[in-house]
Amino acid sequence: MRSDPAFFVTGGAHGIGAAFVRLAVARGARVAIGDVDLPAAHAVAAEFGERVAVLELDVRDAAAWGRALEAAWRRFGAVDVLVNNAGLLHGGTLLEQPEDQLREMLEVNLLGVANGMRAYVPRAISRGEGHVVNVASLAGYVALPGQAFYSATKHAVRALHQAFSMELETQAVTFTLVCPGAVETRMLRQQIPVDSNAVAFAGRVLDPDEVAAAIWSAATRRPREILLPPADGFGGKLLGIFPAALALVMRRARRVGLTALRARRRR
Repeated sequence: MRSDPAFFVTGGAHGIGAAFVRLAVARGARVAIGDVDLPAAHAVAAEFGERVAVLELDVRDAAAWGRALEAAWRRFGAVDVLVNNAGLLHGGTLLEQPEDQLREMLEVNLLGVANGMRAYVPRAISRGEGHVVNVASLAGYVALPGQAFYSATKHAVRALHQAFSMELETQAVTFTLVCPGAVETRMLRQQIPVDSNAVAFAGRVLDPDEVAAAIWSAATRRPREILLPPADGFGGKLLGIFPAALALVMRRARRVGLTALRARRRR
């Protein structure tokens, strides 16, 4: 990777994405933010001048991906790393969520990742080098009650990531999957009024800067996978293959999470 690498980051206007933009620029990188929230993206970019570009991008739109990457390529000469970070979660159980919310989660969380890789990887192959960081979730290993459909999309992202990376093993593009637990972002805070999502509050909530540092490590060291926190990730992998044990653990996690959630509401 170049000494001043260029990143393309989706969802860079808020949360994990914005934290990563700040970290990457501080370490000498240049960054293109692809986002639908242009005012917020421009506010982040304003901190850094010419080192950050803002490009309008709805990750659900394959044609928009082509336009945005082409613009980033012209701006920086090439894009060394794609960070597929954009994602969303609507609160509520599967029976509570309207169909439009299910469709939006599916299209942003899964189709958006697929669109990004399909747009970026051929360009990286032609260049002879590139790396993809897909930001998923520990919910891609452990199905979470109160996040049933969100968990399904993250399981699908993990499968997509792993299968696609194996399809391209002989090419010059590498892949890392980053799977954080709950992160202190706007997406998490939107869940505070929703009891059904209590399990998200049962453990330690990560700071966005922790995940940003993991994404930087993914881009520079290029491991196959990073789980955050590591102990939770290892435990989640084990629980994912024992459904009866998972159900027991999640019942306890819901009780603990409800206590933590109510304390947050009081604050």
